[in-house]
Amino acid sequence: MPEYLAPGVYVEEVSFRQKTIEGVSTSTTGFIGPTRFGPLAGEPELITSFTDFERIYGGIDQLEFEDEPLPMDNHVAHAARTFFTEGGQRLYIARTYAFPVETDEDVFGRSVWPDATLSPDPGFVLRARFPGRAGDFTVSMTFRLGENVLRTEPVDPSDSSPGAPTHQILRGAQPLDTVWVEAGSPGSAQLYWVERFFDVPAGRWTHRLRDDDPANDPATGPVALDDVTSVRVLTVGVVVSRMGKFGDEQSWEGLTFHPDHLQSLSRVFDPQPPNASAYLRVPLTFERLALTNGADIAGALMAQDNVLDGTPVIDHLTDVPPSSDALRTMRKRLEGGSDGDRPGPGEYEGDDGGASGEKSGLKAFEDVEEISILAGPGSTFGLEGTYTAEAQTITRLLIAHCELMRYRVAVLDSGDAQTLGNVRNFRAGIDTTRAALYYPWVRVFDPFTEREIHLPPSGFVSGIYARNDVDRGVHKAPANEVIRLATGFELLLNKGQQDVLNPEGVNCLRWFEGRGFRVWGARTASSDPEWKYLNVRRYFAYVERSIDKGTQWAVFEPNGPELWSNVRSTVEDFLFNEFSNGRLLGTKPEEAFFVRCDRTTMTQNDLDNGRMVCLVGIAPLRPAEFVIFRIGQKTADARA
Repeated sequence: MPEYLAPGVYVEEVSFRQKTIEGVSTSTTGFIGPTRFGPLAGEPELITSFTDFERIYGGIDQLEFEDEPLPMDNHVAHAARTFFTEGGQRLYIARTYAFPVETDEDVFGRSVWPDATLSPDPGFVLRARFPGRAGDFTVSMTFRLGENVLRTEPVDPSDSSPGAPTHQILRGAQPLDTVWVEAGSPGSAQLYWVERFFDVPAGRWTHRLRDDDPANDPATGPVALDDVTSVRVLTVGVVVSRMGKFGDEQSWEGLTFHPDHLQSLSRVFDPQPPNASAYLRVPLTFERLALTNGADIAGALMAQDNVLDGTPVIDHLTDVPPSSDALRTMRKRLEGGSDGDRPGPGEYEGDDGGASGEKSGLKAFEDVEEISILAGPGSTFGLEGTYTAEAQTITRLLIAHCELMRYRVAVLDSGDAQTLGNVRNFRAGIDTTRAALYYPWVRVFDPFTEREIHLPPSGFVSGIYARNDVDRGVHKAPANEVIRLATGFELLLNKGQQDVLNPEGVNCLRWFEGRGFRVWGARTASSDPEWKYLNVRRYFAYVERSIDKGTQWAVFEPNGPELWSNVRSTVEDFLFNEFSNGRLLGTKPEEAFFVRCDRTTMTQNDLDNGRMVCLVGIAPLRPAEFVIFRIGQKTADARA
C-alpha cells in the first residue's frame, strides 16, 4: 500500500488484465546413452542440429567397447540423426560411460601425446578433453612470425633537431606477447616475452624483453629494447582434425604462448575452461607442466620435428626466402582413446556428483524442466541375448524417471531380433501411463558402414512426436505418420500380428503399399483404460505443466475470494483457448471443461493450512483408432 504523506500528484501503475497462461513446449527431447566423445557429467547441453551433436559428441562411427567382442552401431548418434530428420528441433544428450574396473578415471580413455615412454619429455601434454576413441585426433601447429615491430623515436617528441636523443619502442606488440628477437650478430636470435613496466628514470611506461619465469627478480632477466635490432611477434595456428568416416576440422588462428595472455594456448585449451561453451566445443587441452613463460612454451613446441623433412620447426622460422607452412608445422597424433566398457544400469541411473555437484545419467535430466520426451536408444540391444537383465533394468529406470518428473513420457524400444512372443513377454513386465513401447526395429542405410542396419525405433518416433506437436498439436495422436528415413523394418508385420500386439499396448511400425512406412499405434504401456491413449497422457501433461508454470504468481497471495476469482479466470481463459483451437471435446465450452475455485472446493482446514484448491475438468479428444463404415444394400426406390 503506497503512502501519501505530502501533498502532490501521485502516478501509479495498475493492471486491469487477467494473468495469462502460456502453453509449454512438448517437443523437447532427452536422449541418454553412450557416444564417441563428449562430457560425462554436468548439465546436459541443448543441441538444435545433428552438426551440433557431431561437434560435441562425435559422429556415427561405431563404438568399440572394451568388454564387447565386436564393434557396436552407435545407436545414440543414429537416433540424434533420425530425430532431426523426422522433424525434431530441440534435443538434450546425457552421455553414459563405463570405466573398466581398477582404472584411473582422470586419465583413462582420453587420447594423449606424448605417451609415458617418450624420451626426452617435451615438457607439455596434448590431451583430448573427454574419453572416447573419437579423441584420437590429429593436432597441427603452424608457427608464424609477424613484421618487425621495433621503432626508433625521439625521447622528446617535440625535439625534431638532428642528433636529438632517441629510444626504441614497440609498435604492434602487446604485453605478454612472445617475440623473436635479433640483436644484430648472426645466430643471436632468441625467444622472449614482452613485459610492460614503468621506467622510473624516464618517467614513463614502456616495454622490455624477458625469457625467464615472471616470478623471478625482474632485475636479473629483462633485456632493454635499445640493445636489439629486430622484434617480431610469434603466433601459432592450431588445427584439430577429427578422425573417422566423416572427420572434420576445427581451427584457431593467432594464438600466443604466455600462460597469462588472453589468447594463449594455455587459456584457449585450458583443462579447466572458464565457461561452458569452451568446455563443450574445444575438444583439446594443453597442459604446460613445468613450463612457466611464453618463451619456454614456444621453444618446447618448436623443438618438435616439422611435417616435411623431420627437422625442428625452429630451424625454419626465419628462412630466407620464407619457408613453406609445412616446414613450420609440427603435427602430433593423439592416441589411447577408449570407449570404455558398455554402460550398464548404474551409468544410466547416474549420480549426484558428490562434492562437485555435476550430476550424470538420468539424474542430470532432473534439472532440465523443459524435457517432455525421453529415450535411451540402444539400451535394449541384446535384450534377448547377454544383456537381458541390464536392458530390463534400464527400461525401468527410464519409466521411474518419467514417473518422478511427471510431465514427460518415455519412448521405449523393443529389443532387437525379438519375435512376437518375445515382445509380448517384455511388455508384460511394464505397466505405466508415462511410457509407450514400439516394435519392431527400423532398417536404414548406414553412411558409415555403407550397408543397411537396424536401429531402435525411439530416435525416429521421438522426432515424429516433435513433428506432430508442431504441425498439429500435442492433442493429436502421434500415429499414422510417415517414417522418413526408413527403408524397411526388422520384421514386416501384418494385420493379424498387430491384432495380437495392439490390445496389449505394443505400438507397431507397419508398411502399407502406396503409403510407405508408418507409425501405426498410439497407446501407452498401461493397464488403466482411462490412460490407454498416448495423446491423452501427453495432453494432460501439457495442460498440467502449463497451469503449473502459469499460476506461480498466486503463491503467497491472500487466500480469499479475489484470488480465487483471478485464478479461476486465468485457467478458464487458457482452457477456452484450447477449446477454440479444437483440442477439447464438446460443442460449447461448458461441455469441454469446467473450473471451480471457491468455498465448495476448500474446507476451513484447507484455508487454515494455506491451501487454495482449484478443481479443473477437461474433456480430451481420443484418437479415432477404429474407423468403421457400416455398408448395406438398398433398393433403387428405398429412402435413406
